[in-house]
Amino acid sequence: MTDRLRARWRAPGGYAEFLRIAFPMILSTASWSIQHFVDRIYLTWYSTDALAAALPSGMVNFIAVSFFMGLAAYVNTFVAQYSGAGRDDRVGPSVWQGNYLAIAAGLVGLAFAWFATPIFDLIGHEQAIRSHETVYFRVLCYGMAPLILSTSLSCFYSGRGRTWSILGVSAAATVLNIVVDYSLIFGHFGAPEMGIRGAAWATNASAAFACLLYLVLLARPRYRQRFATFSGWRFDGDLFRRLLRYGGPNGISFMLDMFAFTFFILIVGRIGTLELTATNLAFNINSLAFMPLIGAGIALSSLVGQRLGADDPEGAQYCTWTGVHIAIAYMGFMSLLFLLLPDLFLMPYGAGASGADFEAARVMARSLLRIVSIYCVFDAGFMMFTAALKGAGDTKYVMYGSFALGCTFMVVPPVILVTWFNAGIFTVWSFICFFLISGCGLFYLRFRGGKWKSMRVIEGHLELADLEVPTAADAG
Repeated sequence: MTDRLRARWRAPGGYAEFLRIAFPMILSTASWSIQHFVDRIYLTWYSTDALAAALPSGMVNFIAVSFFMGLAAYVNTFVAQYSGAGRDDRVGPSVWQGNYLAIAAGLVGLAFAWFATPIFDLIGHEQAIRSHETVYFRVLCYGMAPLILSTSLSCFYSGRGRTWSILGVSAAATVLNIVVDYSLIFGHFGAPEMGIRGAAWATNASAAFACLLYLVLLARPRYRQRFATFSGWRFDGDLFRRLLRYGGPNGISFMLDMFAFTFFILIVGRIGTLELTATNLAFNINSLAFMPLIGAGIALSSLVGQRLGADDPEGAQYCTWTGVHIAIAYMGFMSLLFLLLPDLFLMPYGAGASGADFEAARVMARSLLRIVSIYCVFDAGFMMFTAALKGAGDTKYVMYGSFALGCTFMVVPPVILVTWFNAGIFTVWSFICFFLISGCGLFYLRFRGGKWKSMRVIEGHLELADLEVPTAADAG
């Protein structure tokens, strides 16, 4: 056993190589989670209503941005496959096609901001919660363009497996966010007291700052010469269409996942404010475990893309199992902590909050974290297998699977149970377990089927997966 672990550690695509790329990405996505974790703590100290409003309004905003984010994030696969194929001159143009998406995202954000009030009137939460939701959502919509631009720019590094630069940018943006957050929510350091509105503006400022840092880094002469980071700014119709072809389903599946979880949150809000607040607490804590998985998934997609770009599908498969091993070990550890020590994670929220309402929410959140402990390991498998499929270009299957799973477990049953049978919070939460367990199994079977091994997103490769292969019956 020890010899096998050593061999896996040293091998190409083994634990050492995976962690070298994944560790900075894990810390980077964890820093994003820390931003939201601290943001929710500040809002807990400021107002229980503000805390209850932050998650649903933030998730509705993320539905609006998720399509563009998933599409821009797919630049990562193009950069990875071009790098694996040794075509560095195509890296810069790939990033620029993603950058153009930020313009469209900004316009869509302004449109959503205009309809903020009717959107949350339709959702129908209590008026005190609704006013906070509307303000938070509207301001976040103003920041969609820099958020998408920073996502696309970061792919220049993640796709090539040079992830320490992403960590540096993320850490700097996180520090800025925490300071500005504190200043604008409570009115410190000479800033006006803006409450939940200030939290949203702090998030936007952090995204804009990250864009500025990435642009400064990409202006380095060696990047401009080797990767055409600035000279490749021109719109490339063929490249952009391929980004839409493969990245579009990725954006849609990301949006469907976000819609399913957001719809779930909104249904919980119809059960009651206590249940909504407890769900906020549990999801925010769960994000501490989940967000590093996103970083690991980006790293895995990059490794799979690089191997397939170099025409090494077996190496891509080996990388995938490496990522699965590490993700399951990590989430298994987090599952034990959520099961045995839930108060350890709830403690920071209680540091600046008090009262019977918060104490009741904390007791309920403690039980919800034990449900989280059930599905953690399956969440790891779900994330890693979909990351491998996306790194190859098998994004349509992931999109269709996400749609089917979301409708089957996260949307239809909770609506029926809450609306007509007055189901409680724990009954509704059980469907998250069904969603992730089924999703892990579905995408594992797709991965084992191997069709993804013949897929590519870059030009110059025969995409066997898209062709009809004649059978013996056809020949006869």
